[in-house]
Amino acid sequence: MKEIVALSDKEITIDRNEFLKVKGSIDRNVYYIVSGSLRVFVLDDYEEQTIRFGYKDNLIVLLDSFLTGKPSLLYVQAIKKTVLKVITKEQIEKFLENNRNAWTQILENLVIQQMDREIDILTNSPKERYERVLKRSPQLFQEIPHKHIANYLRMSAETLSRLKKS
Repeated sequence: MKEIVALSDKEITIDRNEFLKVKGSIDRNVYYIVSGSLRVFVLDDYEEQTIRFGYKDNLIVLLDSFLTGKPSLLYVQAIKKTVLKVITKEQIEKFLENNRNAWTQILENLVIQQMDREIDILTNSPKERYERVLKRSPQLFQEIPHKHIANYLRMSAETLSRLKKS
């Protein structure tokens, strides 16, 4: 990942609650989070469903749009003030001419994360969902407000609070 991040020659800052991307936008960048945190969500019938978080030292990419060049259905919003390094698709493609393994590892990691996420959603018990995410990403609970984690886990904030206490 360090090789990919080193490609960046641009850094941006987005303020708390500001959108990095909105539904319908095309994104040809990968973002490395220097500081702060983001959430990726879909808006379905006026209800937000958080599907991913990013915080310090994570990569965020709207993979659907990045790979296809088509508009994404997703939103990316800063949870708190966030500093990002921007790596363009062109920078990545040039790098890949000689370093395909690094990109393959990043994509494999993203696919595995998405599969873990799908298992989380399909797991019936809120307690199991909470325990799986806590085990996999303990830093999440330090970086992300509980209301967003509860939404991500498809449970109420009260249920999450109860699970944390038990």
